[in-house]
Amino acid sequence: MTEIRNQLFINGHWTEARSSLRSALFNPATGERITTVPSGGREDARAAVEAAYAAFPAWSQTAAEERSVCLRRIYDLIVANADRLAEIMTLEQGKPVKEAKGEVLWGADFFLWYSEEAKRIYGEVIPSSRTTQRILVQRQPIGVVAAITPWNFPSSMITRKLAPALAAGCTAVLKPAPETPLSAIALFDIFQQAGLPAGVVNLVTGNALEIGQEFLENEKVRKISFTGSTAVGKYLLEQSAKQVKKVSLELGGHAPFIVFPDADLDAAAEGLLYNKFQNNGQTCICANRVFVHASVQETFTAKFLEKVKQVTVGNGMNDVNVGPLIHERALAKVDNHVKDAVAKGAKVMAGGFRLMDGEYAQGCYYAPTVLTDVTADMDIFREETFGPVAPFIPFRTEDEVIRMANDTPYGLAAYFYTTDLATTMRVSDRLEYGMIGINESALGYVQAPFGGIKQSGMGREGGRHGVDDFLEYKYLNVNF
Repeated sequence: MTEIRNQLFINGHWTEARSSLRSALFNPATGERITTVPSGGREDARAAVEAAYAAFPAWSQTAAEERSVCLRRIYDLIVANADRLAEIMTLEQGKPVKEAKGEVLWGADFFLWYSEEAKRIYGEVIPSSRTTQRILVQRQPIGVVAAITPWNFPSSMITRKLAPALAAGCTAVLKPAPETPLSAIALFDIFQQAGLPAGVVNLVTGNALEIGQEFLENEKVRKISFTGSTAVGKYLLEQSAKQVKKVSLELGGHAPFIVFPDADLDAAAEGLLYNKFQNNGQTCICANRVFVHASVQETFTAKFLEKVKQVTVGNGMNDVNVGPLIHERALAKVDNHVKDAVAKGAKVMAGGFRLMDGEYAQGCYYAPTVLTDVTADMDIFREETFGPVAPFIPFRTEDEVIRMANDTPYGLAAYFYTTDLATTMRVSDRLEYGMIGINESALGYVQAPFGGIKQSGMGREGGRHGVDDFLEYKYLNVNF
C-alpha cells in the first residue's frame, strides 16, 4: 500500500494539530499499530470553522454549474482511486476489502447524484393578491456545516453529508470517528486534487469533546450533521438549541426483520444473511430482532443456518465474508448480549463465542451467531447489539408481531417478507419506522431519503430530499 497522509486539512493546507500531539491507530484484524494521527482540539476546530466561514461567501455565490462540475470531478477521482481507498478502509476498520470497495463506490455515487442536484435547487413564484406584487421564494445555503461521522461507514457517511452540503453552496468542517480517520484523510486528499477552493472543506481529527464543543458554541456554525449514537445525538440537539442551530441526526436503530408465513423463505433467508452480516452486523439498519411466524419457524431457521455455515471470517485483506469487530469494547458488548440471552433461556444454534485461535488470536473476532427462543426480557431484545448475532423470536399473529416490532424507542429501519399485497399495505402503515424494506434487505440507495423517526433521529440524507437540510427559505415580497 502507498504511504498514507495523516494530517489535518484546514483552509487548503495540510497541518499538524496546534498541540503537536498525536494518537496511535490500530488494525482491528491484527492488533498492530498502523500509524499515528494528529490529536486536534478546540483551537484547531476554531481555525477550521473560521476558514469555512471565510470561504462561504464566494462558494455560495459560485454558479450552480461550476459547483456541479467540481462535484463530478470528485466522483471521477474517487472511482479512479477506489482500490486504494478500499485498502485504507479495511486496514483501519476491518471490513473485507471487496465490501470496502463497494462502500467507496457507493459513497462516490453521492457526489455523482448531487453534482446534478446542484443545478436543480429551484425557487418558487407564488400567485399574489395584487397585480403590482410578486411573491418569490428562494432557497439559499445555510452557511457553515459541522459534520460528525461514524466509524462503521467511514467513507460513504462523509460523502453522504458533504456532497449535498457542497451542492447547496455550504462550506464544511468534518470531524471523523477517531477509529477511522485515514479514510477521511484520503478523501480530503481527493477534494484537494479536485480543486475545491481553500476553506470550502476542512478536516479536524482528535478530541471529540473539544471539537464538538467548538462546533456547538461557535456562532459561525449554522448547521450540525451527525451520525452516531442516540445519547450523543440528544446532547448535540440539546446544546444546539442554545443558538437554535439547525441539526440533522441519524442515530441508533433496532430493526425488526419479519418473516410472514406466506413469504418466499429462500429469498428471506438470503436477505437476512446479507442484512445481518454486512459489515459484521455493525450497521444501524441491520436486523436486530428476527420475528418468524411459528408455522414456518423450523423451516426458515434451518434454511438460514445452512447459509450461516458458509460465512467465512478473517482478516478483511483476505477473501472472506466477515472481518473483525471494530475494537474490544464492541466485542465485549456482543458477548455480553449472547451470554445474557443464554442465561435467560435462549438456545445457541450457531456460534456464540469469540474466535481466538490461530489467525484470530490478536484480532477482535466473533463467530456468526444464531439464537432461538429469544424473549422480551433479554438485553438483545431491547438493545442494539452491533455485531454478528441474529436473535430469532416466534410470533403467531400480525397484531402480535407489530406490537413487538414497535416496542422500542427507535424507528430507523424495518424489514418484512410476504407475498400478500394486503399484508404489505397494512404492515407498512403500522410499522413505526422511517424506512421499510419489503421483500428487500438493502435500503442504502443514493436517490432515496435515508433516515429515521422517534429516537432514531431527524432529517434525511440522500435523494433530492437530502439537500433540503442544507438550505433555508427566503421569502421576497416584491412591489412595483
